[in-house]
Amino acid sequence: MKGAGPQGRGALSCFERKRRSAMRAARSYLTPKMGMNKINWMEVAGELDTRGHALLPALLAPAACDAIAARYDEDRGFRSRVVMARHGFGRGEYRYFAYPLPPLVERLRTAIYPHLAPIANAWHERMGRDDRFPTDHAAFLDRCHAAGQTRPTPLLLQYGAGDYNCLHQDLYGDHVFPLQVAVLLSRPGEDFDGGDFVLTEQRPRMQSRAEVVPLGQGDAVIFAVNERPVRGTRGHYRVKHRHGVSTVRSGRRHTLGIIFHDAA
Repeated sequence: MKGAGPQGRGALSCFERKRRSAMRAARSYLTPKMGMNKINWMEVAGELDTRGHALLPALLAPAACDAIAARYDEDRGFRSRVVMARHGFGRGEYRYFAYPLPPLVERLRTAIYPHLAPIANAWHERMGRDDRFPTDHAAFLDRCHAAGQTRPTPLLLQYGAGDYNCLHQDLYGDHVFPLQVAVLLSRPGEDFDGGDFVLTEQRPRMQSRAEVVPLGQGDAVIFAVNERPVRGTRGHYRVKHRHGVSTVRSGRRHTLGIIFHDAA
Protein backbone atom coordinates (compact mmCIF):
# COMPACT_ATOMS: atom_id res chain seq x y z
CA MET A 1 0.00 0.00 0.00
CA LYS A 2 1.33 3.42 -0.98
CA GLY A 3 2.96 5.18 1.95
CA ALA A 4 2.14 2.31 4.30
CA GLY A 5 5.68 2.07 5.67
CA PRO A 6 6.27 5.46 7.31
CA GLN A 7 2.58 6.07 8.04
CA GLY A 8 2.18 2.62 9.60
CA ARG A 9 5.11 3.19 11.90
CA GLY A 10 3.88 6.66 12.79
CA ALA A 11 0.41 5.33 13.53
CA LEU A 12 1.69 3.13 16.34
CA SER A 13 0.93 4.56 19.75
CA CYS A 14 3.77 5.44 22.09
CA PHE A 15 2.64 2.61 24.37
CA GLU A 16 2.69 0.09 21.52
CA ARG A 17 6.16 1.16 20.39
CA LYS A 18 7.42 0.75 23.96
CA ARG A 19 5.73 -2.65 24.23
CA ARG A 20 7.39 -3.91 21.05
CA SER A 21 10.73 -2.49 22.14
CA ALA A 22 10.37 -4.27 25.49
CA MET A 23 9.63 -7.57 23.73
CA ARG A 24 12.79 -7.24 21.65
CA ALA A 25 14.84 -6.21 24.67
CA ALA A 26 13.49 -9.10 26.74
CA ARG A 27 15.34 -11.56 24.53
CA SER A 28 18.66 -10.05 25.58
CA TYR A 29 17.70 -9.99 29.26
CA LEU A 30 17.25 -13.71 29.64
CA THR A 31 19.98 -15.95 30.99
CA PRO A 32 20.57 -19.47 29.62
CA LYS A 33 18.36 -20.69 32.49
CA MET A 34 15.37 -19.23 30.68
CA GLY A 35 15.60 -22.18 28.31
CA MET A 36 13.17 -24.07 30.53
CA ASN A 37 14.16 -27.43 29.09
CA LYS A 38 17.70 -26.86 30.41
CA ILE A 39 16.43 -26.91 33.98
CA ASN A 40 16.48 -30.28 35.71
CA TRP A 41 12.77 -30.42 36.53
CA MET A 42 13.03 -33.87 38.11
CA GLU A 43 15.47 -32.37 40.61
CA VAL A 44 13.13 -29.43 41.14
CA ALA A 45 10.23 -31.84 41.78
CA GLY A 46 12.34 -33.72 44.30
CA GLU A 47 13.22 -30.53 46.18
CA LEU A 48 9.59 -29.45 46.24
CA ASP A 49 8.48 -32.84 47.53
CA THR A 50 11.15 -32.86 50.23
CA ARG A 51 11.30 -29.23 51.34
CA GLY A 52 8.32 -27.43 49.83
CA HIS A 53 10.54 -25.12 47.80
CA ALA A 54 13.23 -25.24 45.11
CA LEU A 55 15.73 -22.71 43.76
CA LEU A 56 16.28 -21.67 40.15
CA PRO A 57 19.62 -19.81 40.39
CA ALA A 58 20.28 -16.94 37.97
CA LEU A 59 16.94 -17.29 36.22
CA LEU A 60 17.02 -13.65 35.09
CA ALA A 61 19.98 -11.56 33.98
CA PRO A 62 20.78 -8.39 35.98
CA ALA A 63 19.50 -6.19 33.14
CA ALA A 64 16.12 -7.95 33.26
CA CYS A 65 15.93 -7.50 37.03
CA ASP A 66 16.74 -3.79 36.78
CA ALA A 67 14.23 -3.29 33.95
CA ILE A 68 11.37 -4.93 35.83
CA ALA A 69 12.17 -3.17 39.12
CA ALA A 70 12.25 0.20 37.33
CA ARG A 71 8.63 -0.31 36.27
CA TYR A 72 7.44 0.12 39.86
CA ASP A 73 7.28 3.91 39.60
CA GLU A 74 5.55 3.93 36.21
CA ASP A 75 1.90 4.96 36.08
CA ARG A 76 0.87 2.57 33.34
CA GLY A 77 0.66 -1.20 33.41
CA PHE A 78 -0.75 -1.86 36.90
CA ARG A 79 -4.29 -2.52 38.10
CA SER A 80 -3.86 -1.68 41.80
CA ARG A 81 -1.42 -0.67 44.54
CA VAL A 82 -1.48 -2.07 48.08
CA VAL A 83 0.14 -0.37 51.08
CA MET A 84 0.70 -3.25 53.48
CA ALA A 85 0.41 -1.30 56.73
CA ARG A 86 -3.16 -0.27 55.90
CA HIS A 87 -4.26 -3.90 55.93
CA GLY A 88 -2.04 -5.36 58.64
CA PHE A 89 0.07 -7.21 56.07
CA GLY A 90 3.36 -5.73 57.28
CA ARG A 91 5.21 -2.69 55.95
CA GLY A 92 6.09 -1.92 52.35
CA GLU A 93 3.89 -2.01 49.30
CA TYR A 94 3.17 -3.90 46.11
CA ARG A 95 1.45 -3.37 42.77
CA TYR A 96 -0.48 -5.91 40.72
CA PHE A 97 0.21 -5.89 37.00
CA ALA A 98 -2.71 -5.34 34.62
CA TYR A 99 -3.37 -7.33 31.48
CA PRO A 100 -1.62 -7.45 29.11
CA LEU A 101 1.29 -8.39 31.34
CA PRO A 102 4.77 -7.07 30.51
CA PRO A 103 6.26 -9.41 27.87
CA LEU A 104 8.97 -10.78 30.14
CA VAL A 105 6.54 -11.45 32.99
CA GLU A 106 4.10 -13.13 30.60
CA ARG A 107 6.88 -15.26 29.15
CA LEU A 108 8.03 -16.40 32.58
CA ARG A 109 4.50 -17.25 33.68
CA THR A 110 3.61 -19.25 30.58
CA ALA A 111 7.02 -20.96 30.28
CA ILE A 112 7.29 -22.16 33.89
CA TYR A 113 3.71 -23.35 34.34
CA PRO A 114 3.81 -26.46 32.06
CA HIS A 115 6.76 -27.83 34.05
CA LEU A 116 4.95 -27.32 37.36
CA ALA A 117 1.54 -28.68 36.30
CA PRO A 118 2.63 -32.37 36.57
CA ILE A 119 4.05 -31.69 40.04
CA ALA A 120 0.83 -29.95 41.06
CA ASN A 121 -1.25 -32.87 39.76
CA ALA A 122 0.88 -35.38 41.64
CA TRP A 123 0.47 -33.35 44.84
CA HIS A 124 -3.30 -33.21 44.45
CA GLU A 125 -3.46 -36.95 43.86
CA ARG A 126 -1.45 -37.66 47.02
CA MET A 127 -3.60 -35.26 49.04
CA GLY A 128 -6.83 -36.86 47.78
CA ARG A 129 -7.96 -33.81 45.83
CA ASP A 130 -10.08 -34.39 42.73
CA ASP A 131 -9.17 -31.36 40.64
CA ARG A 132 -6.31 -31.59 38.12
CA PHE A 133 -4.47 -28.92 36.14
CA PRO A 134 -4.14 -28.72 32.35
CA THR A 135 -0.62 -28.57 30.93
CA ASP A 136 -1.38 -25.31 29.09
CA HIS A 137 -1.55 -22.19 31.25
CA ALA A 138 -4.11 -20.48 29.02
CA ALA A 139 -6.48 -23.40 29.60
CA PHE A 140 -6.07 -23.05 33.36
CA LEU A 141 -6.75 -19.30 33.16
CA ASP A 142 -9.92 -20.04 31.18
CA ARG A 143 -11.05 -22.15 34.13
CA CYS A 144 -10.24 -19.34 36.56
CA HIS A 145 -12.01 -16.72 34.46
CA ALA A 146 -15.12 -18.89 34.03
CA ALA A 147 -15.34 -19.00 37.84
CA GLY A 148 -15.06 -15.21 38.12
CA GLN A 149 -11.32 -15.09 38.89
CA THR A 150 -10.37 -12.60 36.19
CA ARG A 151 -7.91 -10.21 37.82
CA PRO A 152 -4.20 -10.84 37.07
CA THR A 153 -2.07 -11.72 40.08
CA PRO A 154 1.60 -11.28 39.03
CA LEU A 155 2.93 -8.46 41.17
CA LEU A 156 5.90 -6.23 41.90
CA LEU A 157 6.84 -5.69 45.55
CA GLN A 158 8.88 -2.83 47.00
CA TYR A 159 10.40 -2.66 50.48
CA GLY A 160 12.40 0.13 52.14
CA ALA A 161 14.26 0.31 55.43
CA GLY A 162 12.11 -1.06 58.24
CA ASP A 163 9.69 -2.81 55.87
CA TYR A 164 8.69 -6.47 56.07
CA ASN A 165 6.00 -8.86 54.84
CA CYS A 166 4.02 -10.92 57.36
CA LEU A 167 3.68 -14.66 56.84
CA HIS A 168 0.80 -15.29 54.47
CA GLN A 169 -0.66 -17.34 51.60
CA ASP A 170 -1.70 -16.05 48.16
CA LEU A 171 -5.01 -17.82 47.54
CA TYR A 172 -7.40 -15.31 45.83
CA GLY A 173 -10.29 -17.70 45.10
CA ASP A 174 -11.50 -21.28 44.82
CA HIS A 175 -9.16 -22.16 41.95
CA VAL A 176 -5.64 -22.19 43.42
CA PHE A 177 -2.54 -23.48 41.66
CA PRO A 178 -0.46 -24.98 44.51
CA LEU A 179 2.91 -23.52 43.46
CA GLN A 180 4.17 -20.01 42.86
CA VAL A 181 7.45 -18.23 42.08
CA ALA A 182 9.31 -15.24 43.51
CA VAL A 183 12.29 -13.64 41.76
CA LEU A 184 14.61 -11.31 43.66
CA LEU A 185 15.31 -8.26 41.50
CA SER A 186 17.68 -6.37 43.81
CA ARG A 187 21.27 -7.06 44.90
CA PRO A 188 21.66 -8.20 48.53
CA GLY A 189 24.44 -6.34 50.30
CA GLU A 190 24.43 -3.60 47.66
CA ASP A 191 20.87 -2.43 47.05
CA PHE A 192 19.61 -3.55 50.47
CA ASP A 193 20.50 -5.39 53.68
CA GLY A 194 18.25 -7.75 55.63
CA GLY A 195 14.98 -8.61 53.92
CA ASP A 196 15.40 -12.40 53.80
CA PHE A 197 12.80 -14.60 52.14
CA VAL A 198 11.23 -16.78 54.84
CA LEU A 199 9.13 -19.95 54.59
CA THR A 200 7.33 -21.73 57.41
CA GLU A 201 5.98 -25.27 57.54
CA GLN A 202 3.27 -26.44 59.92
CA ARG A 203 2.94 -30.20 60.35
CA PRO A 204 0.05 -31.64 62.37
CA ARG A 205 0.64 -31.68 66.12
CA MET A 206 4.10 -30.10 65.71
CA GLN A 207 5.62 -26.65 66.17
CA SER A 208 6.06 -24.53 63.04
CA ARG A 209 9.43 -24.78 61.31
CA ALA A 210 10.94 -21.70 59.63
CA GLU A 211 13.52 -21.65 56.88
CA VAL A 212 15.39 -18.68 55.42
CA VAL A 213 15.99 -19.04 51.69
CA PRO A 214 19.13 -17.15 50.53
CA LEU A 215 18.63 -15.44 47.17
CA GLY A 216 20.86 -13.41 44.88
CA GLN A 217 19.78 -10.99 42.20
CA GLY A 218 17.96 -12.91 39.48
CA ASP A 219 17.48 -16.05 41.58
CA ALA A 220 13.97 -17.52 41.70
CA VAL A 221 12.37 -19.68 44.35
CA ILE A 222 9.43 -21.97 43.61
CA PHE A 223 7.37 -22.74 46.71
CA ALA A 224 4.09 -24.14 47.98
CA VAL A 225 1.23 -21.65 48.03
CA ASN A 226 -0.84 -23.35 50.71
CA GLU A 227 -0.10 -27.02 51.41
CA ARG A 228 1.82 -29.99 50.10
CA PRO A 229 1.75 -33.75 50.71
CA VAL A 230 4.24 -35.45 53.02
CA ARG A 231 4.50 -39.21 53.36
CA GLY A 232 3.80 -40.59 56.80
CA THR A 233 3.40 -44.06 58.29
CA ARG A 234 -0.24 -44.19 57.15
CA GLY A 235 0.12 -42.59 53.73
CA HIS A 236 0.36 -38.92 52.82
CA TYR A 237 -0.81 -36.07 55.01
CA ARG A 238 -1.03 -32.33 54.32
CA VAL A 239 1.52 -29.79 55.51
CA LYS A 240 0.62 -26.10 55.60
CA HIS A 241 3.04 -23.46 54.28
CA ARG A 242 3.31 -19.70 54.61
CA HIS A 243 5.87 -17.24 53.30
CA GLY A 244 7.05 -13.72 54.06
CA VAL A 245 10.02 -11.36 54.14
CA SER A 246 12.02 -10.38 57.22
CA THR A 247 12.73 -6.75 58.05
CA VAL A 248 14.82 -4.78 55.55
CA ARG A 249 17.53 -3.03 57.53
CA SER A 250 18.62 -0.56 54.85
CA GLY A 251 18.21 0.24 51.16
CA ARG A 252 15.43 -0.83 48.85
CA ARG A 253 14.37 -4.35 47.83
CA HIS A 254 12.25 -5.31 44.79
CA THR A 255 10.72 -8.71 44.08
CA LEU A 256 8.69 -10.10 41.19
CA GLY A 257 5.93 -12.47 42.27
CA ILE A 258 4.45 -14.89 39.76
CA ILE A 259 1.17 -16.49 40.80
CA PHE A 260 -0.43 -18.79 38.26
CA HIS A 261 -4.10 -18.46 39.24
CA ASP A 262 -5.99 -15.18 38.81
CA ALA A 263 -8.00 -13.42 41.53
CA ALA A 264 -11.72 -13.12 42.13
